[in-house]
Amino acid sequence: MKKKVIQTDKAPRAIGPYSQAIRTESMIYTAGQIGLEPDTGELVAGGVEEQTRQVLNNLRSVLEAAGSSLEHVVKTTVFLKDMNDFPKMNSIYAGYFGENPPARSTVAVAALPKGGLVEIEAVALMA
Repeated sequence: MKKKVIQTDKAPRAIGPYSQAIRTESMIYTAGQIGLEPDTGELVAGGVEEQTRQVLNNLRSVLEAAGSSLEHVVKTTVFLKDMNDFPKMNSIYAGYFGENPPARSTVAVAALPKGGLVEIEAVALMA
């Protein structure tokens, strides 16, 4: 089975030695995305809601570059700086994954890169 590195300018560049995503013959594995604006590499202004929206827009761009979409996501992992932000994150998340949402794990973490409040990674099927 071959793997292909996915890179798009429509999502923030990797801030370390990793790929935005890896595509295999049938699956896509994304790196975690934080709420960075692709053009500036800076966190979006606002709180967890704005960052969650940007994270999911970034994930959408990476998945589309890989030949898939949010509709084909089968599993996500959400990392929150503060579990008290769960209801706000969940509300935004539901707008992106309404009907037939993917499986999901959500965990609280001590810190995220660049001071982010939320990070999400995804596993998706090829479209």
